[in-house]
Order: sequence, then structure tokens, then C-alpha cells
Amino acid sequence: MDKPIVKCSVSNCSFWGQGNNCNADAIMIDVDAHATMKYNEEFAGETFDSEHQDAAKTSSATCCHTFKPRSK
Repeated sequence: MDKPIVKCSVSNCSFWGQGNNCNADAIMIDVDAHATMKYNEEFAGETFDSEHQDAAKTSSATCCHTFKPRSK
């Protein structure tokens, strides 16, 4: 199965790819209420430790936990 195309505007992410595409193997998105939660670190290629389910009313009420700053 082909990976979906995920566009991102956070250019300092280590998963930033050509054409603003995300190169992560997996993407974790949660509601803002959990923005400070620390799931198992190092996300791409690993299973997310997330068993809960939430509902978001708008896209702006969500955050991406996959982000990892690009090392300089």
C-alpha cells in the first residue's frame, strides 16, 4: 500500500522532505488538550503508545506529535 502524501509547512522538522512532503513512516496527531503528553519518543517507524480516542471539532484543535526538530 502506498503511503499517503502529507504536506507540512514546518521546515525545521527532521522528517521534512522535498516539496513540503512528510517523510515520516507514521504520523501521530492528537487533540490540543494532549499537546504536552510524551508518547514513546522517536516516532517514525515505531508504534505510538496511544490507546485513547478523542474528537476534535476543528482542525485547529489538533496538534502533530510526530514533529522532531532537525539537528543542525
